[in-house]
Amino acid sequence: MTTDTGKPTLTVDELAARAGVTVRTVRFYSTRGLLPPPVIGPRRVGHYGREHLARLELIEELQHQGMTLAAIERYLRQLPPDLSPHDLAIHRAVVASWAPDTVETADRRELEERTGRPLTEEDVERLAAMGVVQPDGDGYRFDAGLLRLGVRLLDVPLSQESILAARNVLVEHARVAAHELAELFRGEVSERDTEDVRSLSAHMHPIVVQALLTTFQRSLKEELSGWGAPSQAGGSSS
Repeated sequence: MTTDTGKPTLTVDELAARAGVTVRTVRFYSTRGLLPPPVIGPRRVGHYGREHLARLELIEELQHQGMTLAAIERYLRQLPPDLSPHDLAIHRAVVASWAPDTVETADRRELEERTGRPLTEEDVERLAAMGVVQPDGDGYRFDAGLLRLGVRLLDVPLSQESILAARNVLVEHARVAAHELAELFRGEVSERDTEDVRSLSAHMHPIVVQALLTTFQRSLKEELSGWGAPSQAGGSSS
């Protein structure tokens, strides 16, 4: 398990189990440089943390989207080097949003296993309000690509109304950006055959996702950087 401070405490077996992959897969990604090296503890045992898990989940999502290993390596090399586990989780959620619906069904126990934490009734209601999970008979239907991000939002000190308002803002502007980009590229594919169109689409998805997300993160960081600055209201005294 990991500590609240993010100190690496997962063994390679625990990391693989959390991510739903094999130990061999973890070691393979590590040898290719896709995962940072573990922290070596007593008895030369490697320990992994939340960054390793988030990066591993992003790699698996990119592979699920059909990207080759070489394409995944290029994608990861272009990411800012200081991305936090939370930033990596957002990248994964956005990448997953390009995929066909990944809706799954689970009972309460299975849902908590997927989130890695117990869920109160209020938690489930908030996830439902965010559109991440929906009651379905005796169980729940949930968007696998957004579940982990939705659970992280449960700990954000914002009201449910603010979270939903933020979601509406993001959805509205994302649709506008998607429409304008589609119109921009329409002329490029109008005279190409179906296979060329599919190839262009497959290559453009991860590139556009990364460009939008990186630009948004930088813009948001600039906006938030001024929050702690002292107010200039009222001017200075002479």
